[in-house]
Formats: sequence, structure tokens, C-alpha cells
Amino acid sequence: MNIIQTDLAPAAIGPYSQAIESNGFVFCSGQIGLNPETGELVKGFDEQVHQIMRNIQAVLEAAELTLDRVVKTTVFLTDMNDFPVFNDIYEQFFHEHRPARSTVAVKALPKGAKIEIEVIAVK
Repeated sequence: MNIIQTDLAPAAIGPYSQAIESNGFVFCSGQIGLNPETGELVKGFDEQVHQIMRNIQAVLEAAELTLDRVVKTTVFLTDMNDFPVFNDIYEQFFHEHRPARSTVAVKALPKGAKIEIEVIAVK
């Protein structure tokens, strides 16, 4: 087991790791739209999605991976009305690669975020 950590993504805001590598998989903790330089949540749903995807890319790069190695994503939305906008932005990052995905509505997320995404990637 290997702990993955990078300063190019937000530090964990609790007792967990940004990601763990185990048995050929990288399990990335959920990311919200925190700017890693300021630790502040970016404004607006669109920008939160973009920031989350940049954060995920940074964590994967620390594990020497790219988005095309993601096999599963889990998305948490506080408002399912944001789903179409999320889908459009998500597609910009994954292009033709289509990992398995679950999307669920939740009442609230840390720091008032509108969306959180976690991923599992394969080495």
C-alpha cells in the first residue's frame, strides 16, 4: 500500500489521504472545488467542476497516471438540476474514455460545495 500526496491538489481537510495505491489500483478520495493554493472553495458550479477535475488530475499525476486510467467515478451533487451542466464539463475531460460512473444527490457537502467527485484508477 502506498499513500499518494501532492501539493498540486488541496490537502486533506480531515484524517484521510488524497489517494491510496493498493493492488494495482489508485483510490482517490473525493475532491471538492478547493483551490490548492488558497484552500478556498471556488465560486460557481461550473468552476467547481473544472477545479475538481484539475485536482483529480494532479492526484493521478502524483501516482504517475492520467484520466484515461480511471475505471470508476462517483459523483455527489447537491442539486440534480446541475446534472446536465456537470455532464457537459465532465465529457470535456474524459472525451472518448467512459469510466463507469454513479451519480447521487446529497443534502450537503463539506464547505458548502455543490459537487464532489471521487475516482478509482488502475495502474
